Amino acid sequence: MQKRSLGRSELVVSPLCFGGNVFGWTADRDMSFKLLDAFLDSGCNFIDTADGYSRWVEGHKGGESETILGEWFAARGNRDKVVLATKIGCDMGPGRQGLSRDRIITGVEDSLRRLRTDYIDLYQTHFDDEDTPVAETLEAYATLVKAGKVRVIGTSNMSIERLQESLAASQAAGLPRYETLQPEYNLCERQTFESTFAPFCAKEQISVIPYFSLAAGFLTGKYRSQADLEGRARAARAGRYVNERGFRILDALDNVAAETGKTQAQVALAWLMARPTVTAPIASATSLDQLAELVGALSLTLSSEAMVKLDAAST
Repeated sequence: MQKRSLGRSELVVSPLCFGGNVFGWTADRDMSFKLLDAFLDSGCNFIDTADGYSRWVEGHKGGESETILGEWFAARGNRDKVVLATKIGCDMGPGRQGLSRDRIITGVEDSLRRLRTDYIDLYQTHFDDEDTPVAETLEAYATLVKAGKVRVIGTSNMSIERLQESLAASQAAGLPRYETLQPEYNLCERQTFESTFAPFCAKEQISVIPYFSLAAGFLTGKYRSQADLEGRARAARAGRYVNERGFRILDALDNVAAETGKTQAQVALAWLMARPTVTAPIASATSLDQLAELVGALSLTLSSEAMVKLDAAST
């Protein structure tokens, strides 16, 4: 497994990132531990979470995923074997919003406590706060980097204009710069990233860590009708692709999967791993079988013919 650097930093990660949104939501504590053990045993080392996971669940207040990860680190004593990414910027309730200096300084302490660690490898802006100047946010991150609490910073869900402004501010003031971008990017969602962000990320050597890499499960091939969506946690999002274009993409995935002896999900992940600027797609699993399938994508290198076929179906 050839590992990859995050931006211009010294952090080196596996080409697959485990999405921690499931911890404490669709994977309970015991299953989360089993999944994390298996992921690390596979040779992978990159895990992504956020302070807001899983605030959207009734009865949750946020921090559930970080808490489970922290308990796993404490139980296994393996913090140094993981490149840990988390985020700030989610609405965590009154007085705990945005990206002001005070919010970042207090928010990182909350995350560190839940994660049971004294440092975060990759600390990311989850949602931009356009009411806060980029310089204020970056100066807060600089304080954390200087204190050794954060190693590298990244961003997600940010406009290209604000990303450009942030990099300019970092360069002008000698502040840490965003080394990673976490956008929505997959075979179903290409236009926005490829037309706007991809050239900029390539130019600035910003590593891309796509989320919804499997289009909320649609690219696994399990949603081929509205009936297939009933009772699914991500039915609303996956349902956007149950249409003519979506079926065309699934047909191409089916074809390449048959040619390679792999699954549709593995082909979809391999396509992402082969894209310029992509360092590690994020994918989640709630069972050991699902995780084994995701990891299996690491052994798949798609031919140029397969890439062309998938590109044509998804344009």
